[in-house]
Amino acid sequence: MRNRFRHGVHAGLFIAVLASVLVIASASMASAQTESGESLRVLALEPGVKATVVAPTRFDRRAPVELILYALPNGNTTEETMGRTMADSVGWRFDIQHIAAQTRAFRARGYAHTVLVYLEAERLSWPDWRRRLGYPQANARIVALVDELRRAIGNPPNLSVTLASHSGGGSFAFGFIEGQTDLPAWLDRLVFLDSDYNFAALHGPPLARWLRAASRHRLVVLAYDDRDIMLDGKKVVSDSGGTWRATKRLREYFMQSEGVTFADDTVAGFARARAPQMELLVHPNAQNRILHTEMIGEMNGYLHALLVGRESYDRGAPLLGTPRAYSAQVRGAVVLPPAQPPAVPTPPRRGAGAAMGGRVFMASIDSLVRDQREAAVQRELLNGNIPDLLRALRTVRDSATTADGRLHVIEYDVMPDYLAVGSNDDFVRIPMTPRTAQAFAQAYGYVLPTRRMVDAIWRAAEDQLDPQPLTDMREASATFLQHHQLIEAQRGARERTRLVAGIKKDVVVSNRLLERADRVAIYGWHYPDGRPIQPLYVGHVDWYVDYSHGVRMVRRTMRVDGVSMTFEQIAAHPALHVLVSDEGPLATVRLATSPSR
Repeated sequence: MRNRFRHGVHAGLFIAVLASVLVIASASMASAQTESGESLRVLALEPGVKATVVAPTRFDRRAPVELILYALPNGNTTEETMGRTMADSVGWRFDIQHIAAQTRAFRARGYAHTVLVYLEAERLSWPDWRRRLGYPQANARIVALVDELRRAIGNPPNLSVTLASHSGGGSFAFGFIEGQTDLPAWLDRLVFLDSDYNFAALHGPPLARWLRAASRHRLVVLAYDDRDIMLDGKKVVSDSGGTWRATKRLREYFMQSEGVTFADDTVAGFARARAPQMELLVHPNAQNRILHTEMIGEMNGYLHALLVGRESYDRGAPLLGTPRAYSAQVRGAVVLPPAQPPAVPTPPRRGAGAAMGGRVFMASIDSLVRDQREAAVQRELLNGNIPDLLRALRTVRDSATTADGRLHVIEYDVMPDYLAVGSNDDFVRIPMTPRTAQAFAQAYGYVLPTRRMVDAIWRAAEDQLDPQPLTDMREASATFLQHHQLIEAQRGARERTRLVAGIKKDVVVSNRLLERADRVAIYGWHYPDGRPIQPLYVGHVDWYVDYSHGVRMVRRTMRVDGVSMTFEQIAAHPALHVLVSDEGPLATVRLATSPSR
């Protein structure tokens, strides 16, 4: 049975704003205490990520702080990855990794201020998560998640960050590599625990530059000879797959392209290849067994990977191999508290001092053709270059009676204004294609409104302004700026975090998009008496953008009669859909995402 599990993980197969993650008394997020002096919190992160944050209850951010981000293997829950003491009624999956106990053993060796974050993807598969989200978009989101987590814990002055992955969790790590030109200097350690399946030549240069950038940077890889392992009479990996081959590709890249010389020896039955700042460990697997999880838990692979390269550890005998070095730290079951969404789903403006202001950005796109302009808009949005005022979400409250005669109340949080590029003091509302709008929405846990929701937002708006239509050069970026300036003059001295409506047509989701998947649906731009200038319309192709289009972001997680539900659950519900849709249950809640033509 255990081998069957290991095969499933072998062949099958973040992070968001953490509001004061180390402040135990926070009332805004459910937390729990473990029997090991740890504080535990669970965050529901969009889209489809659960982050379980475990920190010591006695925490001094002035001390050296270790932050470990652990991307889970395929098919494993966070609780199973943590591990626990075993009993007859406990499933065997809880006894194969013991990441919680190994982390406690790590703390006991002098790293008391260690924060561990378990990163669990929807459907328990990071490769599947990246595929469904789309690789460029998923990679950008992974980079933002990691960056936000570091900021959210206050970026302690002596912070050391480790990104570790097991099995399909390696997809998270490769997404982090692929999502940026260079790995950040603050990343101290990359650990691949039988998870480097997808190493390719494109990953070599950024890894090499990162290793050269600082002597403290360290790459640790743990793998085994999986070329001929069998299950039910069939080979588990293909003739080109597996981590044995991937680790060989990684080594060959550094030898041939970077001129690295490895020193070879053995340790605890593993073939070990060492070079400055690198350790590659490959078990020869003479008995042709499935060692995929055995190396991590029973052979202390995770604990060894955290410690190797640290002077105090390297002077002594390595912990790699049996017996388990953390048995004393194994504890009973941990009950996770309910997952809570982060306080603010969008990222801070990255490098705010260097981020472009709205007017500079508009000047930069003025001469670009449509596709180039759209790519520039998407880049700024995904990098978080939006004014902070848009992060001050406003709650819209609506109600409807279902077919059974029951009255239901819905609450959802919306941006107070339309998506814009720039800072609070220098921003410009920016029209965009549905593809760009959807990319931002999926990356940061938002959805686009429906016609019914646009009406509700207009009714709730504190500032209901008169529409100001223009007629000339409707698709030009200069007209985008002109219309923004007209709106700003109209708003005058009003506070910009007030909910505003009547200034744009909304890009919306609608069942009518099923008629033509290559269309954009628009609606709204209400007069002061509540009449919309624009009825629901799907006549424009999905690459069409003009000055009048606005994108209002609505937080995906909503509340129906006080119970948290996603927009998708509500919109498809046979009864509750009336809270968000006047078209019946929605058969589509995504905008068109085909490339611009």
